[in-house]
Amino acid sequence: QVQLVESGGGLVQAGGSLRLSCAASGLTVSRYRMGWFRQAPGKEREFVASINWSGGVTTYGDPAKGRFAISRMNAQNLVYLQMDRLKPDDTAVYYCAAKNLPTGGPGYDYWGQGTQVTVSS
Repeated sequence: QVQLVESGGGLVQAGGSLRLSCAASGLTVSRYRMGWFRQAPGKEREFVASINWSGGVTTYGDPAKGRFAISRMNAQNLVYLQMDRLKPDDTAVYYCAAKNLPTGGPGYDYWGQGTQVTVSS
């Protein structure tokens, strides 16, 4: 029922940009915080950015600060991650996730399948 589908990943040269999209369905998005995480091979999953669907309050992890921007388009249940000045260290699978705000749990409740971002040097 709940589905998060990422798109927009690909191969980009260092210094370039990508915009990732996450389409959310099957949930009341206004009740969730939407997040982007990433995981590189052999590394732990890392928080990138989040946004409260209602209100638009954003939070950024260290890798994203100053380079990435999360946003959402409420009418289409879309959340974006604009990534600028990409570095090879940004290479990872990027995951969209949804955290249910009313329950207040520490983790995220739903996850997408991920989209690969590869940044070449």
